[in-house]
Amino acid sequence: MEILSFMGSPRKGGNTDTLLDAFLEGAASRGASTAKVILSSRRISPCMECGGCDKTGRCILDDDMQGIYPAISRADVIVLASPIFFYNITAFSQALVERSQACWVSKYVLNKGPLGGKRRRGAFLSLGATRGKLLFNGVLRVVRYFFDAIDTEFSAALLYRGIEKKGEIRSHPAALREARILGETLASGNDPGTLHFVHKA
Repeated sequence: MEILSFMGSPRKGGNTDTLLDAFLEGAASRGASTAKVILSSRRISPCMECGGCDKTGRCILDDDMQGIYPAISRADVIVLASPIFFYNITAFSQALVERSQACWVSKYVLNKGPLGGKRRRGAFLSLGATRGKLLFNGVLRVVRYFFDAIDTEFSAALLYRGIEKKGEIRSHPAALREARILGETLASGNDPGTLHFVHKA
């Protein structure tokens, strides 16, 4: 079982990073191979809408995304972890999402079949400082379409409100426990249930 995760926060050791680590620890405890890509440390351009992928399904932009495409195709589970900035995922996360356009073209325009020849499962981990009722509405739609483009079933999401200061997630042990359990569940090949959302005040 290969689990590929993307850490979309620019703050290493922060709440999103800590939550993702809990997930990966749970997955590793079940024997999964885990990898964490820190998006802020990678050179990934947003989509330039150049049409370069239209005939091949391959992006022509030469940056670090070229090494990420094959990693996605090998993975059995994809995890995107991003805090909420202005009711959206971070710019680092958004660049990753936009560059899945080539995968979308390959799937829906060129009919090349599933990326890597298989379907995979996906999870979204997110935290936001505010407590607004609509905090996660927009990003869930973005993540759903991202996962669809890379042939990933949107299996679960853990979403937490009212968490902002660095390290504050550690005062919410239930959230870290839930992330570990989700990691264990997906690494074991079990179904966590349809979109298990957890909203914390």
